[in-house]
Amino acid sequence: MTLSGFHFHPAYLDGEAQRALVLAALDAAATAPFYRPVTPGGRAMSVEMTNLGPLGWVTDAAGYRYQPTHPTARAPWPPIPPALLALWAELADSRTPPDACLVNLYRARARMGLHQDRDEADFSLPVLSVSLGDTAIFRLGGLDRRAPTRSLRLASGDVCILSGQARLAFHGIDRILPGSSRLVPGGGRINLTLRRARPA
Repeated sequence: MTLSGFHFHPAYLDGEAQRALVLAALDAAATAPFYRPVTPGGRAMSVEMTNLGPLGWVTDAAGYRYQPTHPTARAPWPPIPPALLALWAELADSRTPPDACLVNLYRARARMGLHQDRDEADFSLPVLSVSLGDTAIFRLGGLDRRAPTRSLRLASGDVCILSGQARLAFHGIDRILPGSSRLVPGGGRINLTLRRARPA
């Protein structure tokens, strides 16, 4: 079954916009450094993470949740760049702004298993994802982990949205294609995921 509500915008951001967002993410990491999170089961994730905005998504032995401070720096997360807020208003929801932006850094061997984004208060609001750097093999499934999946290449500058039926679809990153872009210093992919964590 194909779920409605998945929107793919290939090459939506030009090179200048991509470079500006990478710089913004790396500047933010100077005060909210990338770190390797651990799942509630004690398994270290292969991606490195940080956040932007009033709230940030974290995981540790206490569970999955949103919180206003970096788990190790203990400082508030840096603000979401205006360009990302404008992108959200343009493609996702012009009335309700995002209050969280998860920043995932994928180096050569990093991946993300199939999962649902379900730690937010209101599933009627979309999730917007921006790909920067190396191309990723994105896998999109259904509302059940065992449902059939399809794969899609996400290149630098691509934007996709999970909304409607697809808002709770299982999805993940099988792998990245190292060297497919030179945008991220040191190689790899940065994924910016905008969400509304609190009620609208």
